[in-house]
Amino acid sequence: MSDKLSTAALFGEIAGLVKEARIRAYKSNNAILLQTYWHIGRLIVEYEQGGKEKAGYGAKVLASLSKQLMHEFGRGFDATNLSNMRKLYLNFPILDALRQELSWTHYRLISRLPQQKLRDQYVLHAIEGNWSTRTLQRNINSNYLGRLLEVPGKDTKPTSPRHIIKDPYIFEFLGLQQDIKYTENELETALINHVQQFLMELGKGFAFVARQQHIVTETADFYIDLVFYNFYLKCFVLIDLKTHALNHEAIGQMDMYVRMYNDLKKGEDDNPTVGMILCTDKDETIVKYSVLTENEQLFASKYRLYLPKEEELEHLIEVDRINFELDHE
Repeated sequence: MSDKLSTAALFGEIAGLVKEARIRAYKSNNAILLQTYWHIGRLIVEYEQGGKEKAGYGAKVLASLSKQLMHEFGRGFDATNLSNMRKLYLNFPILDALRQELSWTHYRLISRLPQQKLRDQYVLHAIEGNWSTRTLQRNINSNYLGRLLEVPGKDTKPTSPRHIIKDPYIFEFLGLQQDIKYTENELETALINHVQQFLMELGKGFAFVARQQHIVTETADFYIDLVFYNFYLKCFVLIDLKTHALNHEAIGQMDMYVRMYNDLKKGEDDNPTVGMILCTDKDETIVKYSVLTENEQLFASKYRLYLPKEEELEHLIEVDRINFELDHE
């Protein structure tokens, strides 16, 4: 028995060394790859800037250059990838500013974004959220940052509920059909079954606390759909799911839940509880003439069970932003 135990311990030590070495090798290789591609992009840009006559046929130069490089080094140097290397240098002109936590694929996706501020924000969020390239692509496609009511500053750390609340939320990862009417329990179950993706969509600093949390008062029992804790804001976040449009009953119910939670559950070191109603649609008249307008801890957001087309998503975000600003003037 002792031999088996010592062998198992030996295996564990060796396996740990191998895994650590692989991680170091990956990071080292990734850093070398990023630096190499950055320098290739620099050389291409410097060549293009060498004279108007060169800039005039830049696309032909890339096509010709890619043929030579692919012949020598393989398909990783096709014209599209050379163009991506060029974008890497143009969008991140300081080599030392490249973050080693992100791969070439991360930077390739981020370099396609149109604004430097947006690129910098996605770099920071991808690092802090430990986003895979697939998650990064999904969040770019769903306009993850654009759906936040307010994007935090450079450090990206939320300091206000508006830094963590989105509108709309996108739940395409549930795989639910948009033309079927689901019950609130079915929607809640689907979100819990996909809690990892749900937490990713909720954003930074969220931890799951409870489902259907039982709150007991002197006269009645209540059940809150979903409870989370946000470690940046140091507060509980209550979520009430609705499979219909926002109404006054839902707002009053959430207002009551937040008040009860602050009284019965919130710790002395916790900040005031945030309440969020997730609904299929919002009537801005209901929003304007309700406690949502004056209560900075209470929010209502729409959700979609599918990823909207870019035009629809931009329209939803812009309308919500305008209405939010008008309601809070």
